[in-house]
Amino acid sequence: MNTKEIVTPSQLLELWQGHRRLTRKVIEAFPEEKLFTYSVGGMRSFADLAMEMINVATPGIKGLVSGKWDNIGSEKTPPTKKELLAKWDETTSLINQSWPQLKIERLQQVEKALNMYEAPNYWTLFYFIDNEVHHRGQGYVYLRSLGIEPPPFWER
Repeated sequence: MNTKEIVTPSQLLELWQGHRRLTRKVIEAFPEEKLFTYSVGGMRSFADLAMEMINVATPGIKGLVSGKWDNIGSEKTPPTKKELLAKWDETTSLINQSWPQLKIERLQQVEKALNMYEAPNYWTLFYFIDNEVHHRGQGYVYLRSLGIEPPPFWER
């Protein structure tokens, strides 16, 4: 198949990292105690949701690059905002360091990722981003219900 790129690999990385920068701002917007304890309607705390994003992205980028897929990570949520942000930044750095090793052809390969489902790797990458956007939306609801203005969603 002969196709033209719609988005370059560097633009795709910037899209993902733009979402990650915005989610980091949402983490920062939470008061320390509410980040770990507050939820709406029985959902998980935003700290736990952020940790899920980390537990997807870390083995996710490794699998995209190598084709060796571990299960979704099971690291526990750190006890402080500072430690959670450090973990977030560590994952961001891993993505940036790993991305240049990702062969663009890998995105078209169909694999079973994170022991979830079989799909083209580009679809799996979109899942990582969609999962983050979904959970960040929960964080926006939490912040608004606490009377805190969340960061503008377009400022990625």
